[in-house]
Formats: sequence, structure tokens, C-alpha cells
Amino acid sequence: MIRPTTAVLVSTAAAIGTALAVPAGAGAAQAAPTEASAPRAVATCGTADLRISFRDRLGGGMNHAGGTLELRNTSGRLCALRGYPGLGLENARHAPLPTRTVWGSTWYADDPGNKVVRLRAGEAAQANVAWTHSGTKARHAEYLRVTPPGATTYRTIALGDIVDHGELHVTAVAHKVPVRD
Repeated sequence: MIRPTTAVLVSTAAAIGTALAVPAGAGAAQAAPTEASAPRAVATCGTADLRISFRDRLGGGMNHAGGTLELRNTSGRLCALRGYPGLGLENARHAPLPTRTVWGSTWYADDPGNKVVRLRAGEAAQANVAWTHSGTKARHAEYLRVTPPGATTYRTIALGDIVDHGELHVTAVAHKVPVRD
């Protein structure tokens, strides 16, 4: 289900992915484009273009938990993502819980950096999410709201865990975010 975000998530998502068009081959050395080879704009992947799920759930010592989010392009066309997903916790009745999201490296993975990720139809991007669950000022979160970078709406996926202080750490999206051994 796609739902509109709160004002905080909207402003966060807008700040992250303001580039709505990314030239094909951005960042690569290129000769001056001719009319036939001119780069075409690639639309930002919207929430409706993506299936969002946990690819892997991660456990670990010292009360750490997390998972690899997968954002799969189901649009049937090329689209792009850049930045960090917006995150929010919900209780069992889908009411929002106080949440703080920290961008960068997590307990499980190094941040791949804020780069354009182009997704062909069927391809997926990843982001790693981590939290602690020792019970310290814990939020009992049944669901996780995920707002793709540059989007203003979110999808809700099952979480079923407690999150200390409502604090989630997340990496930027990338084609693959390697998890540490």
C-alpha cells in the first residue's frame, strides 16, 4: 500500500533526491554528444515503481538487528534512485511512532555514498538498515515505513521488533550494499 508521508518525511525525501532527471551515463567520460547519441533523461523511481521488502534480516551480537532493504523496479522502464531512504516506525495499528533516522554506515555495512543508481526493469537497489533492540526506551514497531529517495509517498513493510529510542541507521541506496562478515 502506498501512503503519503508526514511533513518530516516529505521534506527529508525532497532534500535527498531533488534531481528528478539523471542523464544516462552520468559520471562517465564521454565525447561530446551528437544528436543521435545525446543522453536521455532518466526519471526518478517513484514509490509506485518499486516493490520494497527486506531481502535479508540480520542478527548479531550486542543486541543489534537489521536488514537489507531491496527496492525492485517493477515499472517496466528505466528509472533512477539517489540518496537515502526515508524511514519511519509504526505500531500494530499503523500509527506512527517517534523515529530518528541516521544516514551513513551501519553496524553491518559501510555507506556506499550518495550516488545515482540506475535500475532497468526488474533490477533492484539495496540499502542496509540497522538498530539495537535491548529494550532501552524501546519502541515496539510492527511495521517500517520506507520512502524511496526523491519520493513523497511510502510503502509499509513488516518489521516486528523493538527499536531502542526509535533510532534507525541506514546507508544510501546502491546496486549492492555488501554486509560485513
